[in-house]
Amino acid sequence: MNNERFEWQTRCEFNAYCKHTLRNELINASKESKRRQQREVIFSDLAPHEERQLFTVDKYFANEEKDDAFRVGDLKITAKLLAEALRTLPDEKRKAVLLYYFVNKSDVEIAEELGIPRSTVQYRRTSSFEQLKRYLEERADEWDEW
Repeated sequence: MNNERFEWQTRCEFNAYCKHTLRNELINASKESKRRQQREVIFSDLAPHEERQLFTVDKYFANEEKDDAFRVGDLKITAKLLAEALRTLPDEKRKAVLLYYFVNKSDVEIAEELGIPRSTVQYRRTSSFEQLKRYLEERADEWDEW
């Protein structure tokens, strides 16, 4: 009978331990919930100037129909068309073009960064122009019709 009493006592102690642990977890969860509620703000409660701080709108291609394009000879080149043309280039050629024209790095600096000879950078850049020219000539007429 001593053995049964010991088991019953062990079960009671374990039961009390579990209840105590669950109670403490409930208290912790309740405190955390209250802390969050104090810091959180409902979107409908925000003032208009606060709402505008939460997001930005990229309007780069929004008004493409307006004079955001430029004409070169008979071709109408839009920013979107130029971006598409750059995406057609292989990665190594695109990097050379973008680093040269948009980051203003010299061929020597690009060569050092990419770990290739300067003449390779120059070749990639100049050969990219021929590829871009062909792409733009083919596509500019299609975009002009839209």
